Amino acid sequence: MNPLVVTSVLALSVLTAGPVLAEAAPAAAPTAASEADAAAAFTLPALPYAYEALEPAIDAETMRIHHGRHHKSYVDNLNAAVTADPALAGASIEDLMGRVSTLPTAIRNNGGGHFNHSLFWTLLAPVGQGGEPSAALAEAITRDFGSMDAFKTAFNQAATTRFGSGWAWLIVKDGKLQIVSTPNQDNPLMDLAEVKGAPVLAVDVWEHAYYLKYQNKRADYLTAFWSVVNWNTVNSLYADAS
Repeated sequence: MNPLVVTSVLALSVLTAGPVLAEAAPAAAPTAASEADAAAAFTLPALPYAYEALEPAIDAETMRIHHGRHHKSYVDNLNAAVTADPALAGASIEDLMGRVSTLPTAIRNNGGGHFNHSLFWTLLAPVGQGGEPSAALAEAITRDFGSMDAFKTAFNQAATTRFGSGWAWLIVKDGKLQIVSTPNQDNPLMDLAEVKGAPVLAVDVWEHAYYLKYQNKRADYLTAFWSVVNWNTVNSLYADAS
């Protein structure tokens, strides 16, 4: 796998991150807890848009809970797991994913949750601001799936039929695009993944990602998802992986 791909995934969350969300409170004086957070190996990335920016596809309350509670919990639990093993000090999230089969389950679950969500936020953009597939990506989609419509149908099928919680992915493997799905917080970078590859698009199908608005209608959530895909990020990831 091109090492630039792995590096760019989390770098994008930093490069595209905007200012702190409007509802954030003014910064408080440093405390022991805040200093500990600052020194933590992994941190919750700021979103590059406001919580309400993805409406009507994804509602503000879902985004607020998904990012501020669920993702934050993965970060906190990952830091606790890494701190418990001095041998993991300084390890990157990509390094952890690449040898996760040898590490505690807490790192697989929470490290996967942190990596997956950090990527996911960069793959979303307000309606009308996500651009379009690049010529190179559109050509590859047509080559490997027949058409854009056929690709979206296959991607939605993988996401809809993922039993329970998990993710659907578009990856680059051996120079070609492939759709896969993973359970829980697993991802295609993990050494234990059934199919490994460089992720260029992903959708979260855990119920917390959509249930407030769509209840059990996962298919409706997936239909709406396409209106907020950030193709600019997808194009960049595909270019790095090619």
